Amino acid sequence: MKKHSFIARKKYSFFAVAAFSFVMGVTALSWTPAETPASKTTSVAVSSKNEKATGSAQELFSQYVTEVYQAAGLSKAGLSENVFKKAVVGYYNLKRNNQLAKSLITIVDFTKSSTQKRLWIVDLDNKKILFNTLVAHGQGSGDDLPTQFSNTNESHQSSLGFYVTEQTYQGKHGLSLKLNGLDAGYNDKALARAVVMHAADYVSEDFIKTHGRLGRSFGCPALPPAVTKSIIDAVKGKSLLYINGPETSYKSNYLNQDIAAEDFAANATSAIKATI
Repeated sequence: MKKHSFIARKKYSFFAVAAFSFVMGVTALSWTPAETPASKTTSVAVSSKNEKATGSAQELFSQYVTEVYQAAGLSKAGLSENVFKKAVVGYYNLKRNNQLAKSLITIVDFTKSSTQKRLWIVDLDNKKILFNTLVAHGQGSGDDLPTQFSNTNESHQSSLGFYVTEQTYQGKHGLSLKLNGLDAGYNDKALARAVVMHAADYVSEDFIKTHGRLGRSFGCPALPPAVTKSIIDAVKGKSLLYINGPETSYKSNYLNQDIAAEDFAANATSAIKATI
């Protein structure tokens, strides 16, 4: 029994540090004295400790993101840490609302050329890359590099933002995966537009050699046929997809880092309690 406890503690070593720091900050706030002449001074001290606890949660969250980024070798795989952090922030915002069932993050970075492997699927629990592959953008978004994005039907443009994967179906492209866009005004018409993950012959190294770029879809993040089934099977059923792009006007309620840090700290605390 003691041996099992030791192993569990080791497994959650990072979460232990996170939980301890966060909980100690919160504990300092749990007692408030009755109003006395000194109460105003005490209130200032409590407020200061509250800000320190929040700051610590933010710092621990940032450390966690960097740890996973480095352990998974995402820099070598060509993924920006800033883009990865956005995806993780979104993951914890959605996880807090019980909108996700898997600890996988699929990231597409449309600031990169179509000739690059600009899709990554990261297993957060095991801190590793499951897939890194080519992915197409919509023909209305641009040639090699997408520059325009839309949420409008028949625009044939890609849509930025956060999605949750839904169920699969057999369509004209074979096995396909429905995507539920969550960002109002940016991608929330994805289901109505039939923006889905599917295989496409024009997503291949051979196509790039012939045309100098990938082929383009009607707005779907189309995948190489050889890996489509494996990818869809891995991510289907309530996992996160984040599509990043160069559009500076993009805003999302799911990019709230305060919420992400709080949820990360809460999960760290729960993980430690489970081992005691």
